[in-house]
Amino acid sequence: MLLIVTGSVRAMFTGIIQDVGVIRAIRPEPDQTHMIFSTALAMQDWHVGDSVACNGCCLTITEFIAPDAFAATLSAETLRLTTFGDAVAGDAVNLEPALRMGDALGGHMVSGHVDGVGTLQSVQTVGEHRVLTFHLADALARYVVVKGSVTVNGVSLTVNRVGRNDFTVNLIPHTLSHTNLGALQSGAPVNIETDMYGRYVERLMQFPTEQS
Repeated sequence: MLLIVTGSVRAMFTGIIQDVGVIRAIRPEPDQTHMIFSTALAMQDWHVGDSVACNGCCLTITEFIAPDAFAATLSAETLRLTTFGDAVAGDAVNLEPALRMGDALGGHMVSGHVDGVGTLQSVQTVGEHRVLTFHLADALARYVVVKGSVTVNGVSLTVNRVGRNDFTVNLIPHTLSHTNLGALQSGAPVNIETDMYGRYVERLMQFPTEQS
């Protein structure tokens, strides 16, 4: 995949969370919503127009409110497809700035385009780890495969098992303590981005192969 990076324009992520921030304020309008996010990340090299994945959703910085806070505007489509439609001030949010040229790709290629919302179905503790099972609608479940990648609230995870409408992942202690996934309880909604390559393959197969 070719990444074109010019100045501060960046649009890809890895699913490796760098901070768990907080929604400081929410200001809804008829066709959009403005949100302010607090973060412990150093923002001195960030600019208005930069992209930040917030719970896996690629948002554009519209304003810096304070040394530890930035604002973003969420469209009606974003609110419909993500958990931000029901978010409240004080919610914890996984944050990852967009990749810069030369950054390590620690997870997998994540676009920040959330496909939809899944639901935490069950949590099982196994030693220091937790096994989480998420339920998905058919439209999303078809793109999740065993040992493939999936993004949950912006976190890059490997799929251990798949069912008709669910999948299971294993969370190590580091993930539990450095993301908001460690605080999830059964029934919690989460943002899901499936592996983009599956969608490309499906689209290609919708067209007949040209005969030479």
